[in-house]
Amino acid sequence: MNTRSLLVVAAHPDDEILGCGGTVSRLSNDGVICNCVILSKGIASRYDKEDDIPEGKLEELSAHTLKATKIVGYTSIRGLAFPDNRFDSVPLLEIVKAIEALVDELKPDTILTHHKGDLNRDHELTHRAALIATRPIEGTSVKNLLTFEIPSSTEWSFSQFNEFQPNYFCDIRDHVEKKIEAMAVYEGESRAFPHPRSGENLRALAQLRGASVGMRAAEAFEIIRICH
Repeated sequence: MNTRSLLVVAAHPDDEILGCGGTVSRLSNDGVICNCVILSKGIASRYDKEDDIPEGKLEELSAHTLKATKIVGYTSIRGLAFPDNRFDSVPLLEIVKAIEALVDELKPDTILTHHKGDLNRDHELTHRAALIATRPIEGTSVKNLLTFEIPSSTEWSFSQFNEFQPNYFCDIRDHVEKKIEAMAVYEGESRAFPHPRSGENLRALAQLRGASVGMRAAEAFEIIRICH
């Protein structure tokens, strides 16, 4: 991937690993600046009210995020506080402006974010907000915009909305185990096989995506635009 500065725009903690953890590991190893913004706190949707979240749970999740992102080599991680699995309860403009502010500050040349056809509504709205926030006007730093797949969200839509059609593949043969190690840190999100978020499935998906283009392991992306 021809980039010097990357920004991953993710909806929830763990999406930044599931979607592109191997790619970030490879790019950061090559000296690329890899920043990330996670738009929601995560887990709040599992409870009727935020006040019902057990004491220490959000702090524990934050610690897991810091550890996981360190494993794959993120330069920085930002966490915002949009309501978990309720992005449709806030004006889209608020999400757009939050992303715009980070783009203005960090000046990434490449954005990686969610695919528009994911089952998860937050993913869908993150995709739309990222597109709006990175409109290709003269002078923008963002030249490349790609979307990733999230196991247990992209394939579970069964292409009823928009099919994920990968057309860019990043070789992660030397980094897939880092991705699996980082995902395992998320104790509340990792699952046993055959769940899509299991380590076995993440490895199998990387092998499948790699084999489709003659590689041993890869992460797949759908290009929105690439400008040279």
